[in-house]
Amino acid sequence: CIPDGFKAMVPAILILTLAWTLKSMTDSLGAKEFVSSFVQTYASGMLNFLPAIVFVIGAFLAFSTGTSWGTFGILIPIVVAVFNGSDYNLMIISISACMAGAVCGDHCSPISDTTIMASAGAECVHVNHVNSQLPYALSVASISFVCYLIAGLVKNPILPILFGMVVIAGFLFFLKKHQRAEA
Repeated sequence: CIPDGFKAMVPAILILTLAWTLKSMTDSLGAKEFVSSFVQTYASGMLNFLPAIVFVIGAFLAFSTGTSWGTFGILIPIVVAVFNGSDYNLMIISISACMAGAVCGDHCSPISDTTIMASAGAECVHVNHVNSQLPYALSVASISFVCYLIAGLVKNPILPILFGMVVIAGFLFFLKKHQRAEA
């Protein structure tokens, strides 16, 4: 039983090892400093769009590195520095966008430890597991992006949350109706 269990975990262990190597490489290349300078350089003119931009950057970083926590560590201090003393509500919305984008990117990433362990635990082909999640995660990410655009413009989280709930409900209704039509 032990050798069979070890054989089943070898692909997950290899993917995790390669993911940790990639994270170390991006750290040594200065990804944190690059993102910080990029956001601080171009953020001043687009403060109202910053929550949506931070969401996309967080999703991209977490997808690329396979870690939501690492993305939090990179982006949250940058967001706080950009909004330091200016707009507290927009800072909170942008921190929320950072966390949501990072979790979304981590969830979609094939090199994320949670994704790797989920596919290993379910004993399914890793790529199939990732591909089965992408349509749902990207649909919700698209809706979230629009909600963060609205939140940045109205500077209030209540309206975008209500809008997002209505759009998600409509999307689920559409999926259910589309599924019935196929059956």
